Amino acid sequence: MTSARPTIKELARLSGVSVGTVSRALNGYTDVSAETRERVVRLARELDYTPAAAARTLVTERSHVIGLFLDTGEGHPDVQHPFFHEVLAGLKDMLGAAGFDLLLFASEQPGNGYGPHSYLKRARHHHVDGVVLMGTDASDPEVERLLRSEVACVGVDMSIGGANNRSVMSDNVAGGALAVRHLAELGHTRIATITGLIETAPARDRLRGYREEIQRLGLAYRDDYVAYGDYYVDSGSAGMEALLALEEPPTAVFAASDLMAAGALGAIGRAQLRVPDDVAVVGFDDIGFAALTEPPLTTMRQDKPGLGAAAGEVLVSLIGDEPDPQAAVTLPVELVVRGSTAGHGEQP
Repeated sequence: MTSARPTIKELARLSGVSVGTVSRALNGYTDVSAETRERVVRLARELDYTPAAAARTLVTERSHVIGLFLDTGEGHPDVQHPFFHEVLAGLKDMLGAAGFDLLLFASEQPGNGYGPHSYLKRARHHHVDGVVLMGTDASDPEVERLLRSEVACVGVDMSIGGANNRSVMSDNVAGGALAVRHLAELGHTRIATITGLIETAPARDRLRGYREEIQRLGLAYRDDYVAYGDYYVDSGSAGMEALLALEEPPTAVFAASDLMAAGALGAIGRAQLRVPDDVAVVGFDDIGFAALTEPPLTTMRQDKPGLGAAAGEVLVSLIGDEPDPQAAVTLPVELVVRGSTAGHGEQP
């Protein structure tokens, strides 16, 4: 009787050869006869034999596992945020097609066996071939240790340096500028913004795009027209309330995420104002519910599955030592016009 999960020793016993011969037969070595290889492979298939990950790593020098660090601690995006779902789907599909598994690390608590939290220790402990970073702080000393190591890393929506590291992100500067330009073309001159977490690269870049386009259009850049949020509904609501309380409130607002834009829509309604007649609103992301708000939300569409797929593709290139993978990949964004900015009486 064999166990539920046959071992390489059992496979060797049943094949009538040594453990080393079984390993060489399964890994295509030419010093094994065709007859022996056929017998070993047939038995392995019948027994549904799968080599242990550690043994496979010793033979191939790769685990075919990619680690994903998605920081969901206080002040960081939640794993349940709709943006991450679509990015992860693109990442998983690309890596799966390339023959890799994806291991999600629970970054809030260290696992057993490696003491205090350490990104690098965890990556080495699980023998991952590379790491994808999302929502992490590039200035965190533990992240910096990981980025200085031999482990190939790709940051999604974060700028990271190092010879073995790359970044993938949307063109957030252009997106912020395009949102402002759209509002200005509708006749708005008092255009405000609600930022994301300003310590994150996307939030800084979207604010930069907003500011540069305001100045390029010859409009006054006003500090009181910048409300600071955290990508989520409540901060969008609070930011909009603060903007509406100004002596000269804005007639249009660019929110750096759709969730904050939804919060802004709620605050505008509670103030007995109408969208877009009194205040026009533009979001960022184009997550699923953006077309379902009342009115439907004009937004900057990110290619979210494309971000995940690009991250996987760049990381696989790094792992495979392919020549000169791009130091940074930037995907374009697209303006999707809906009812939250359509002029009075117009249809989106």
